[in-house]
Amino acid sequence: MIINKESYQNIVEIANQHNTTVVAVSKTKSVENIQSLYNLGQRDFGENYVQELVNKQQQLPKDIRWHFIGHLQSNKVKKIISFVHLIQSVDSYRLLQEIDKQAQKVNRRIDCLLQINIATEETKFGLNEDALRMLICSMQHSPLSNICIVGFMGMASLSINETQVRKEFQALNQLFNQYKSIQINNYNPHILSIGMSSDYTIALEEGSTMVRIGSLLFGSRNT
Repeated sequence: MIINKESYQNIVEIANQHNTTVVAVSKTKSVENIQSLYNLGQRDFGENYVQELVNKQQQLPKDIRWHFIGHLQSNKVKKIISFVHLIQSVDSYRLLQEIDKQAQKVNRRIDCLLQINIATEETKFGLNEDALRMLICSMQHSPLSNICIVGFMGMASLSINETQVRKEFQALNQLFNQYKSIQINNYNPHILSIGMSSDYTIALEEGSTMVRIGSLLFGSRNT
Protein backbone atom coordinates (compact mmCIF):
# COMPACT_ATOMS: atom_id res chain seq x y z
CA MET A 1 0.00 0.00 0.00
CA ILE A 2 1.00 3.65 -0.43
CA ILE A 3 1.21 5.72 2.74
CA ASN A 4 -1.25 8.63 2.74
CA LYS A 5 1.17 11.54 3.10
CA GLU A 6 -1.60 14.13 3.48
CA SER A 7 -3.36 12.15 6.22
CA TYR A 8 -0.08 11.63 8.06
CA GLN A 9 0.86 15.30 7.96
CA ASN A 10 -2.64 16.30 9.12
CA ILE A 11 -2.51 13.96 12.13
CA VAL A 12 0.98 15.15 13.09
CA GLU A 13 -0.11 18.79 12.79
CA ILE A 14 -3.13 18.22 15.07
CA ALA A 15 -0.99 16.29 17.57
CA ASN A 16 1.66 19.01 17.59
CA GLN A 17 -0.98 21.59 18.51
CA HIS A 18 -1.53 19.55 21.69
CA ASN A 19 2.21 18.84 22.29
CA THR A 20 1.42 15.17 21.72
CA THR A 21 3.67 12.46 20.28
CA VAL A 22 2.34 10.29 17.44
CA VAL A 23 3.29 6.62 17.63
CA ALA A 24 2.65 4.85 14.32
CA VAL A 25 1.23 1.41 15.08
CA SER A 26 2.97 -0.75 12.51
CA LYS A 27 1.98 -4.26 13.64
CA THR A 28 1.47 -6.60 10.65
CA LYS A 29 2.72 -3.87 8.30
CA SER A 30 5.64 -4.47 5.97
CA VAL A 31 9.16 -3.14 6.36
CA GLU A 32 8.55 -1.17 3.14
CA ASN A 33 5.47 0.53 4.62
CA ILE A 34 7.38 1.48 7.76
CA GLN A 35 10.30 2.77 5.71
CA SER A 36 7.90 4.93 3.68
CA LEU A 37 6.54 6.57 6.82
CA TYR A 38 10.07 6.91 8.20
CA ASN A 39 11.02 8.77 5.01
CA LEU A 40 8.26 11.30 5.80
CA GLY A 41 9.91 11.98 9.16
CA GLN A 42 8.15 9.52 11.49
CA ARG A 43 10.45 8.02 14.15
CA ASP A 44 8.15 6.47 16.78
CA PHE A 45 6.66 3.10 15.85
CA GLY A 46 4.60 0.68 17.96
CA GLU A 47 4.55 -3.10 17.72
CA ASN A 48 2.43 -5.74 19.48
CA TYR A 49 4.38 -8.94 18.89
CA VAL A 50 7.91 -9.62 20.08
CA GLN A 51 9.24 -11.68 17.16
CA GLU A 52 7.74 -9.32 14.59
CA LEU A 53 9.36 -6.39 16.36
CA VAL A 54 12.75 -8.12 16.50
CA ASN A 55 12.62 -8.94 12.78
CA LYS A 56 11.71 -5.39 11.81
CA GLN A 57 14.27 -3.77 14.09
CA GLN A 58 17.01 -5.73 12.36
CA GLN A 59 15.97 -4.46 8.92
CA LEU A 60 15.11 -0.83 9.56
CA PRO A 61 17.06 2.36 10.48
CA LYS A 62 18.61 2.27 13.94
CA ASP A 63 17.29 5.68 15.00
CA ILE A 64 13.69 4.42 15.06
CA ARG A 65 12.19 4.62 18.55
CA TRP A 66 10.43 1.30 19.01
CA HIS A 67 7.47 1.16 21.41
CA PHE A 68 6.18 -2.19 22.61
CA ILE A 69 2.41 -1.78 23.01
CA GLY A 70 1.10 -5.37 23.17
CA HIS A 71 0.75 -7.80 26.04
CA LEU A 72 4.32 -8.69 27.02
CA GLN A 73 5.20 -12.09 28.46
CA SER A 74 8.01 -12.10 31.00
CA ASN A 75 9.97 -14.79 29.17
CA LYS A 76 10.18 -12.62 26.04
CA VAL A 77 11.46 -9.41 27.63
CA LYS A 78 15.09 -10.33 26.95
CA LYS A 79 14.48 -10.40 23.19
CA ILE A 80 13.71 -6.67 22.98
CA ILE A 81 15.56 -5.26 25.99
CA SER A 82 18.67 -4.17 24.08
CA PHE A 83 16.86 -1.74 21.78
CA VAL A 84 13.28 -1.02 22.89
CA HIS A 85 12.61 2.70 23.52
CA LEU A 86 9.47 2.44 25.62
CA ILE A 87 7.43 -0.49 26.96
CA GLN A 88 3.88 0.83 27.13
CA SER A 89 2.12 -2.27 28.44
CA VAL A 90 3.41 -3.07 31.94
CA ASP A 91 0.50 -4.65 33.79
CA SER A 92 2.17 -6.30 36.81
CA TYR A 93 5.00 -5.79 39.27
CA ARG A 94 6.36 -9.20 38.29
CA LEU A 95 6.78 -8.01 34.69
CA LEU A 96 8.44 -4.83 35.95
CA GLN A 97 10.92 -6.95 37.93
CA GLU A 98 11.77 -8.99 34.84
CA ILE A 99 12.32 -5.86 32.74
CA ASP A 100 14.59 -4.50 35.48
CA LYS A 101 16.52 -7.79 35.66
CA GLN A 102 17.09 -8.00 31.90
CA ALA A 103 17.93 -4.29 31.66
CA GLN A 104 20.68 -4.73 34.25
CA LYS A 105 22.29 -7.38 32.04
CA VAL A 106 22.63 -4.96 29.12
CA ASN A 107 23.37 -1.91 31.28
CA ARG A 108 20.26 0.02 30.25
CA ARG A 109 17.46 1.81 32.05
CA ILE A 110 14.14 1.13 30.36
CA ASP A 111 11.27 3.60 30.33
CA CYS A 112 7.89 1.97 31.00
CA LEU A 113 4.23 2.93 31.10
CA LEU A 114 1.77 1.27 33.45
CA GLN A 115 -1.18 -0.08 31.49
CA ILE A 116 -4.43 0.79 33.24
CA ASN A 117 -7.65 -1.03 32.40
CA ILE A 118 -10.28 1.65 31.78
CA ALA A 119 -12.49 -0.21 29.29
CA THR A 120 -15.62 -2.25 29.86
CA GLU A 121 -14.41 -5.27 27.86
CA GLU A 122 -13.07 -8.16 29.91
CA THR A 123 -10.53 -8.97 27.19
CA LYS A 124 -8.52 -5.82 27.86
CA PHE A 125 -5.31 -6.17 29.87
CA GLY A 126 -4.23 -3.69 32.51
CA LEU A 127 -4.18 -2.79 36.17
CA ASN A 128 -7.28 -1.78 38.08
CA GLU A 129 -7.01 0.86 40.81
CA ASP A 130 -6.30 -1.66 43.58
CA ALA A 131 -3.58 -3.39 41.55
CA LEU A 132 -2.06 -0.01 40.67
CA ARG A 133 -1.93 0.95 44.34
CA MET A 134 -0.24 -2.36 45.21
CA LEU A 135 2.31 -1.97 42.41
CA ILE A 136 3.24 1.54 43.58
CA CYS A 137 3.54 0.21 47.14
CA SER A 138 5.84 -2.58 45.92
CA MET A 139 8.05 -0.02 44.17
CA GLN A 140 8.31 1.99 47.38
CA HIS A 141 9.48 -1.04 49.36
CA SER A 142 11.57 -2.75 46.68
CA PRO A 143 13.13 -0.11 44.41
CA LEU A 144 14.09 -1.15 40.88
CA SER A 145 17.18 0.57 39.52
CA ASN A 146 17.02 -0.22 35.80
CA ILE A 147 13.47 0.88 34.98
CA CYS A 148 11.67 4.19 35.13
CA ILE A 149 7.89 4.59 35.19
CA VAL A 150 7.25 7.55 32.91
CA GLY A 151 3.47 7.45 32.72
CA PHE A 152 0.24 5.56 32.15
CA MET A 153 -1.33 3.93 29.09
CA GLY A 154 -4.92 2.91 28.49
CA MET A 155 -7.37 1.80 25.83
CA ALA A 156 -10.97 2.96 25.82
CA SER A 157 -13.84 0.61 25.04
CA LEU A 158 -14.32 -0.23 21.38
CA SER A 159 -17.53 1.75 21.18
CA ILE A 160 -19.25 4.31 18.97
CA ASN A 161 -20.56 5.90 22.17
CA GLU A 162 -18.32 8.97 22.37
CA THR A 163 -19.66 9.89 25.80
CA GLN A 164 -18.49 6.56 27.21
CA VAL A 165 -15.08 6.81 25.54
CA ARG A 166 -14.62 10.36 26.83
CA LYS A 167 -15.62 9.30 30.34
CA GLU A 168 -13.02 6.51 30.30
CA PHE A 169 -10.27 8.86 29.13
CA GLN A 170 -11.27 11.39 31.78
CA ALA A 171 -11.11 8.70 34.48
CA LEU A 172 -7.57 7.72 33.46
CA ASN A 173 -6.42 11.33 33.25
CA GLN A 174 -7.76 11.88 36.76
CA LEU A 175 -5.91 8.79 38.02
CA PHE A 176 -2.76 9.94 36.21
CA ASN A 177 -2.88 13.34 37.92
CA GLN A 178 -3.66 11.72 41.27
CA TYR A 179 -0.48 9.62 41.11
CA LYS A 180 1.75 12.29 39.55
CA SER A 181 3.13 13.73 42.75
CA ILE A 182 4.17 10.47 44.46
CA GLN A 183 7.84 10.56 45.36
CA ILE A 184 9.51 7.25 44.47
CA ASN A 185 12.87 6.51 42.89
CA ASN A 186 12.61 5.92 39.13
CA TYR A 187 9.05 7.23 39.01
CA ASN A 188 8.52 10.27 36.79
CA PRO A 189 5.05 10.16 35.20
CA HIS A 190 4.72 12.69 32.39
CA ILE A 191 3.30 10.58 29.54
CA LEU A 192 -0.39 9.76 29.18
CA SER A 193 -0.74 7.38 26.24
CA ILE A 194 -4.40 7.34 25.23
CA GLY A 195 -6.10 7.55 21.87
CA MET A 196 -6.02 5.43 18.72
CA SER A 197 -7.26 5.91 15.16
CA SER A 198 -10.94 5.76 16.12
CA ASP A 199 -10.81 8.06 19.16
CA TYR A 200 -7.57 10.06 19.17
CA THR A 201 -9.30 13.44 18.75
CA ILE A 202 -11.30 12.80 21.94
CA ALA A 203 -8.11 11.66 23.70
CA LEU A 204 -6.34 14.88 22.72
CA GLU A 205 -9.16 16.88 24.27
CA GLU A 206 -8.84 14.80 27.46
CA GLY A 207 -5.13 15.29 28.09
CA SER A 208 -3.33 12.74 25.93
CA THR A 209 0.40 13.34 25.46
CA MET A 210 0.87 10.30 23.20
CA VAL A 211 -1.48 8.77 20.61
CA ARG A 212 -1.12 5.39 18.92
CA ILE A 213 -2.30 5.60 15.31
CA GLY A 214 -2.45 2.63 12.95
CA SER A 215 -5.21 2.35 10.34
CA LEU A 216 -5.36 6.10 9.60
CA LEU A 217 -1.72 5.90 8.51
CA PHE A 218 -1.38 2.38 7.12
CA GLY A 219 -4.94 1.44 6.18
CA SER A 220 -6.76 -1.66 7.45
CA ARG A 221 -4.74 -4.21 9.37
CA ASN A 222 -3.08 -7.03 7.42
CA THR A 223 -3.61 -10.58 8.64
